[in-house]
Amino acid sequence: MKGYEVKRINNVMNENIYPLVEESKKAGFRFLQKLVSNYSDGSNTFNMPGEALYGVYRQDGVLIAVGGINIDPFSNNPHIGRLRRFYVTEDCRRNGVGTLLLKMLISEAKNHFQIIVLNSTPQADAFYTSFGFTKSDKYPNSTHYLTLKTYS
Repeated sequence: MKGYEVKRINNVMNENIYPLVEESKKAGFRFLQKLVSNYSDGSNTFNMPGEALYGVYRQDGVLIAVGGINIDPFSNNPHIGRLRRFYVTEDCRRNGVGTLLLKMLISEAKNHFQIIVLNSTPQADAFYTSFGFTKSDKYPNSTHYLTLKTYS
């Protein structure tokens, strides 16, 4: 997508993520603050096999979206990945940024996982189901899942 670049984030502490954290907190979401806290204390740095954290950047280098995939901590199955900390700045929503990020995360997940799960808000339901996610509580602490076609 023209004007945006998706890049893997190797250390969120080296990124200017704080504007996203502040915006998300004002909107009532605490999960980006938790991303920073977990990264700081080492409890989740997206460094286990198959895990990754990505950001979407504008042409001027500003981080406008973030999202990651972890081994699902609730399923006790290393072949289930969990989409986590997915956030797009409000002024960049509905213009393909979230799609760009989610496609990257699904592509990455296909190399390591059989299923991706997530816990979403009702407002994001249509977004995830448009990618083939099924709305279901089949997996612990999740609202949606996607069975991946490819698995290595």
